[in-house]
Amino acid sequence: MSETTPAEIIVGVDTHKHIHAAVAISPLGARLGSTTIPVDGKGYRALETWARSLGPIRAFGVEGTGSYGAGLSRFLREQGHDVFEVNRPNRQLRHQKGKSDPLDAEGAARAVLAGQVTALPKSGTGTAEMIRHLKTARDTAVKGRSQAMLTLKAIIVGAPVALREQLDALTGKMALVRHLAALRPGPITSTTASAKASLRAIARRWLALDDGIKAHDVHLAQLTKQRASELVKAHGMGPGIAAEMLLLVGANPERIRSEAALAKLCGACPIPASSGKTNRHRLNRGGNRQANAALYRVVITRMRGHQPTLDYVRRRTAEGKSKAEIIRCLKRYVVREIFGYLCAKPEPVNARPAA
Repeated sequence: MSETTPAEIIVGVDTHKHIHAAVAISPLGARLGSTTIPVDGKGYRALETWARSLGPIRAFGVEGTGSYGAGLSRFLREQGHDVFEVNRPNRQLRHQKGKSDPLDAEGAARAVLAGQVTALPKSGTGTAEMIRHLKTARDTAVKGRSQAMLTLKAIIVGAPVALREQLDALTGKMALVRHLAALRPGPITSTTASAKASLRAIARRWLALDDGIKAHDVHLAQLTKQRASELVKAHGMGPGIAAEMLLLVGANPERIRSEAALAKLCGACPIPASSGKTNRHRLNRGGNRQANAALYRVVITRMRGHQPTLDYVRRRTAEGKSKAEIIRCLKRYVVREIFGYLCAKPEPVNARPAA
């Protein structure tokens, strides 16, 4: 690797909804200039033109590459620039040095210069982004459907006696919902009519959300099978788990360089908590908690009917491990398996010598 030329610059960007603030520094840490741009394609091009006018660009450090900085990050990567994801500034340093958009942007640039940030942002394109859109809509619909059912039950409990007894005679959730959706309350002149009107409206909402969830499930199954067919087929996985893991990895899995890095992203690796002669680890409560919950569901499913997992549980139980400790160990094994499906590079095939 050739040595960095003095003319190269590093640009840090503090992102917001409507404007971005950028600061450029030299390899020696000297501040070269600052600018603000609107959040649109014209502003992105203006930022790149401004940065090029100061010298060759080594890298960009961008805050919020998964939210306000997503568009800028994609644009810069498309232009061939190196982009690093910068976390929120340390609160203690912010308290000491003050807070402003240019100061935050300068802090992002200095974090890149010091080598404190090495994470690459998700590309935000391709199958993973489509899965994210669909899964967001599905998760929202699931929450709405659950809330609708709870509301139905609450109204039925307090409904007039005749109506409540009629509804209590129905068995099965779907039979109840379809019956409520077909109610004819008539003029709202009594509490029975008002209860029927509210029950019908909520039941129809429940059915609409249920249809939407099923449609999203079909699309998610197609996309996950297209992107990670082997992962979907693995015991205890399925489209739901595969979708959660694909969201975590993104469309550019090369940014996750080891299974240990993936385990840390999932919060499935222990954190050292040693001091003096005490050598121990503590539970990791960080990482992506949705991915961690997905790992837990896989482990519980395998502990019920996956023979290699059952043998492992039996062996570790005989060694004195608790169920919680065994589940944490199994999560780590599942991460290793998922890394092999999504992130591991294929082994190079040696070409046969010519005969």
